[in-house]
This record gives sequence, C-alpha cells and structure tokens, in this order.
Amino acid sequence: MRHKELLLPFCILFFAIGHTQELHILAQDFLNSLDVGLLEKAQFQLNDDERFTFNYVPIVRKGPTFNDFNAKQKEAATNLLKASLSQEGFRKASEIMALENILAVLENNKKKMPDGTSMRDALNYHFSIFGKPAAGEFWGWRFEGHHVSLNFVASKGAIVSATPSFMGSNPGTVPSGKSKGKQVLKKETEIGFELLNSLSEKQLAQAVFAKDAPYEIFTRNHRTASNLEPKGILFSELSAEQKAIFKKLLNLYLNNYEAEFSKSLETKIKEADFNKLSFAWAGSLKTLPRTLLPYSRTYHFN
Repeated sequence: MRHKELLLPFCILFFAIGHTQELHILAQDFLNSLDVGLLEKAQFQLNDDERFTFNYVPIVRKGPTFNDFNAKQKEAATNLLKASLSQEGFRKASEIMALENILAVLENNKKKMPDGTSMRDALNYHFSIFGKPAAGEFWGWRFEGHHVSLNFVASKGAIVSATPSFMGSNPGTVPSGKSKGKQVLKKETEIGFELLNSLSEKQLAQAVFAKDAPYEIFTRNHRTASNLEPKGILFSELSAEQKAIFKKLLNLYLNNYEAEFSKSLETKIKEADFNKLSFAWAGSLKTLPRTLLPYSRTYHFN
C-alpha cells in the first residue's frame, strides 16, 4: 500500500474563511451541515461528563471525524478550527495531524485501533460541541486526536477559555522520505534551548531539576494540574536579555490561539505579575538526537 506524503489533511480548505464571523455562528454552521446521525455524535450537553474527557494518544473517542464528513462538512469544521486558532496555531495542528502519514510508513502501518482500522490516520481527529452555540450562552467545543487536544469554552462570540490544550510532535524530526528533516515544533525546541544556554552556572542550578527528561507530561490527562517542585528559576532572577527570551518562548504558546484570546491571556499574565512565573528544565543541556520528540526536552512555566 502506498501511503500519502506529508500533506495537510485538508489542504484544499486552507484558504477557507477565517476570523470574519463570531465563533458561535461558525459552530452553528458546522452543526447545521451535519445529518441527523452525525449530529447525534457531535453534540453534547455543556455539563456532560464527556466535556471532561481529555487525551492526546490514539484511543477510541466520541465525536465525528474528517473521515465522516463530506466536502461541505469538512469546510464548516475547518472554519471553526481556524477561527479558534492563529494562522500559526492552525499550521501546527494541521502538520501534526499530517505526521500520522509518516508514522504509518515508519511503522509499516502495523498499529491498529480496536475496530481494525489504522491507528495512524491523518483524518481521525474528532469534533465535539458542548451546549448550544449562541451569543448569550456559554458553550464549548473540542478538537482532539493523536497529539492534538484543543478544548474551548466560548460566550458572546468569543473564546473565554482554552484549557486543557496539548500539541505534540511524533516524530520530532522526520527521519526519512521527501519530508526528511521536517520539525513541526522546531521553534519551541530552539527557543527553549536558547533560554537554557543563556543561563549562568548558578542559574542553571536553579532551573534544571532532573538530568533525564520525564517520559510523560507530569499530570497526564488528570483534571487537576499539580505544581512542579522545585519551581525552577523565577522570571525576576533573569537578566533583561534572558527575560526577553523567556517572553518570546511564552508568546510562542500564547499565540497559538486567535488574536483576541491571545491578547486576553497575555493581559491576565501581566496583571498576575510576570515575576511570579518561573522556568524549569529536565533533560540534556545540549540539543538531543533529532529523532526524539520536542516535548521530551522539557521546559515548564509555573
């Protein structure tokens, strides 16, 4: 079987409308595009236990996927995703999805889901709507699959919350083929090491809390995130140059979302005081072999 190359799984829709409509209208458009069967799969009550389901590994999930949609439904789903993310955030999510094609080749498509379908499927990403999308209501939506989990709550046409969120990359660097060397999360790795390498020996002693990177993110998919101890080096203990790098790394994550929500997150951080933030690191102090995952080189904002 000949596998697809590393392409955006819905690249033909890349230039669809973006942030010109309020979010609840785009969610309504998506729901209105679905037939009865898909609508039953896609829609949940806001207080449904399913809203608290969060995972970033290839498992059986609820909610329809791109495999279930026709062209009109794919466009409506993509418009909702694009309106919730920045152009760069949408680029990352799309390319992470497309890495499933690479994994299928690397693993000879041997890994299967319980129903026998391929575990590596660039279209197997699920859409779920929680509550009734309307201007005066609180409602939510989720987009989730392998290494992408985006969870939003919205009201009055705009995002008010985007937690939990996760983007990972496997492989961290594509090892072979036409896309050899591609790193979807390259900036995260580079700026993380830039900040690390700017630290003095005394600062490194504060920032580095383990010689080995953790196997998993610390709180996995638990509903309550635990604090990291030790917390690392405080923002207030960095030089002006180091603070600039710190903010550059932080903004890389904030700017995954659409502009107005990104601005609101930055404002909240400023109001809470940058000096209360810290940077912590686990793992190698040098760039690791290119085939390892970017998030195996761990930095943590506390």
